[in-house]
Amino acid sequence: MSLLTIGTVAFDTIETPYGKAEMVVGGAALYAGIAASHFTNDIHLVSVVGDDFPQVELDYMQARGIDLEGLQIKEGEKSFFWAGRYHDNMNQRDTLVTDLNVLANFDPVLPESYKKSKYVLLGNLTPEIQMRVIQQMTKRPKLIVLDTMNFWMDVAMDSLKAVIKEIDVLTINDEEARQLSGEYSLVKAARAIFEMGPKFLVIKKGEHGALLFHKDKIFAAPALPLAEVFDPTGAGDTFAGGFLGYLAKTDNISFENMKRAVIYGSAMASFCVEDFSIGRMKGLKKTDLKKRLKDFVRLAKFDIED
Repeated sequence: MSLLTIGTVAFDTIETPYGKAEMVVGGAALYAGIAASHFTNDIHLVSVVGDDFPQVELDYMQARGIDLEGLQIKEGEKSFFWAGRYHDNMNQRDTLVTDLNVLANFDPVLPESYKKSKYVLLGNLTPEIQMRVIQQMTKRPKLIVLDTMNFWMDVAMDSLKAVIKEIDVLTINDEEARQLSGEYSLVKAARAIFEMGPKFLVIKKGEHGALLFHKDKIFAAPALPLAEVFDPTGAGDTFAGGFLGYLAKTDNISFENMKRAVIYGSAMASFCVEDFSIGRMKGLKKTDLKKRLKDFVRLAKFDIED
């Protein structure tokens, strides 16, 4: 089923305890699109880059089944650039540079073929841009997933809440869930967020897994312990792409299937962090994913004697 993703396509310079990668490709839409491409080849990408973005990377995205008609390429301009340094525990990072470049005046324009997409992933951008995408849809998507961050809660809460009212699934981390809801308990936070409009809530907890909420139902997904985490950049976007990609493939948005989608998304994110940028994702095979999924099953499976 058709999947529309909007977000950044960018350059990153990343420092972690394991090394440094300079001017590597990144961005929410790129990570999400590549993750989703492991489940469906009907992906529409909306973003903007400068003419400095490598053609070889655009060719790779198209080879993965990602349609780039909605990607604006601005001649004579530079792509969005972010640089960051991670601390030893990899859960904290410092932003060193943020150059908006082409993103500063980005106005998303959906090609006609995108406007009836069945599944939509609104990547982390300004709420105004996310809303403009929703308003251009000529048919209500079967599922709209929204990813956001605490920055927009700080500077654009009213606009963010207006977008949240229009979507079906919200994916945020535990700190953001507490800020958005004003509740410390994640159970109470979920109840408060449901009052804002979404039917489902995914709270990402990094190395501690993820929680899926729907009405009075809760599913706790584990995180796979990894010997080494080289680069957490894009892990959340990869999770979202894998999550929605699986739902688009199965075309089933029941709570039970969404539980499976959380595991698929978690598995994709676990690959993402094993290398800088999209390095690990490029070499990912179906057999690798199948084995990783079995690892997740073994991690959480147990029996209880009566």
